[in-house]
Amino acid sequence: MLCLRLSLSLQNDVLAVTANKSEYPERIKNMEKEKTYQMKRMKYLSLAMVMVAACGWLSSCSIFSHTSKNKVWVDMMSEKRPLQLTEAQRVFVNDNNTFTLKFMEAANEADQGGSSFIFSPLSVTYVLAMVNDAANGATERELEQTLGFHEGGIQAVNEYCRNLINNLPKVDEKVALNIANAIFLNKDYKLKDQFKQDIKEYYQAEAEALDFSSTKTVSHINNWCRKKTNGMIPSILSQVDPQAISYLLNAIYFKADWTSKFDPKNTKEETFTTANGKREIPMMHQNVLINYGKNDTYAAIDIPYGNKLWCMTVMLPEEGKTTDDIIHLLAETGWGTYQHQSLMKGALGHKVDLKLPRYETSSDTENLERGLNGLLQKLGIHEVFNPNCMEILNMCDRPVYINMIRQKAMIKVNEEGTEAAAVTGSGLLGGAAVDITPRATFHADRPFVYVIRELSSGIILFVGKFTGE
Repeated sequence: MLCLRLSLSLQNDVLAVTANKSEYPERIKNMEKEKTYQMKRMKYLSLAMVMVAACGWLSSCSIFSHTSKNKVWVDMMSEKRPLQLTEAQRVFVNDNNTFTLKFMEAANEADQGGSSFIFSPLSVTYVLAMVNDAANGATERELEQTLGFHEGGIQAVNEYCRNLINNLPKVDEKVALNIANAIFLNKDYKLKDQFKQDIKEYYQAEAEALDFSSTKTVSHINNWCRKKTNGMIPSILSQVDPQAISYLLNAIYFKADWTSKFDPKNTKEETFTTANGKREIPMMHQNVLINYGKNDTYAAIDIPYGNKLWCMTVMLPEEGKTTDDIIHLLAETGWGTYQHQSLMKGALGHKVDLKLPRYETSSDTENLERGLNGLLQKLGIHEVFNPNCMEILNMCDRPVYINMIRQKAMIKVNEEGTEAAAVTGSGLLGGAAVDITPRATFHADRPFVYVIRELSSGIILFVGKFTGE
């Protein structure tokens, strides 16, 4: 969840019955029971991220029957709908992923305690993209350049964000994904009509006026966060600044099972080597046919979710290397030219003896040196935080700047799949034949790096490091 605070300066279509319903009461009743039963069978584990921006003003299943002798097979595979992007938007994806990997490196450097972390730079992108809609001059140029939009312009950035909101959740029906936005506005202020229209049209965010002097407002905003993260991030604010103009929220919620689940019976307590010694943790185990590759710095596998258009890419350091080496290499090379792509080309279909920890990780950018404000400034975003610049002119009747920005995140990885959430908040003030399949062993029994991404577009939603601590 990202919270931005800006400050002031001075159909149900399952039943198709053409006849009168009363003529077929039993049939309809049975069909409805079957529908309810099938819906209850659907299970997911979830990965969710919410970004709250407290702005000082802002804030088919296709079914086919196949008969084989006396057996009838029912095909219940979900449809795959690869994300459709323009050429310009594909450049946005590639270069925003570069921002994501540089964000991971900056976060890693800002936290030298050796602890595990999970973040969603895409959530930060959404909040800053909404700020960008109201920005001018050097502030707009700086935001677009750093986020990977290369001064593409407000319209292009907005259309890209809308495309992801509308179509990324449709990529795989076995994966639940929702991208949501909201604006909670101080009732003493009013949004400019164009900004209000843009945020609704491109970000599906409705402005809701609240009394920022009331304690109920904190609960109202936190309840939105809880709902959008399925309870994983119960709150982002401990109080509301009465001087804030608005809190702008973005939520990304992802829920998925592994394509091939781990059998809990194969999970055992095993030794995990941390930077500070060895400890016993639960290690999941299975033998899989999977994408695998390695280079001088790390070995990597793509563990798929659902129908294989979503995956967790896990990168394990080679002997003599560390997670710092992996993160630095990714930040230097980027994801488009990213060695993992060439690494995995021609290295498909390995039989892998896979072990992966069952773990939970929580992160808060408040624990980083200089927080999220300082991290973004290190990456090149300065003017949006500058109370003497204030080129965010098109939100309300006074210029504003970002006073505070923060992200909380959490991830759970187990035998079923992955569940995670991130909340970012910021405040704005105004201101059987012969088997020749190659084999490999991938035992993640020491610190590793991972990303969660969508394969048809290449978009990275989450980045993380697991150290065992």
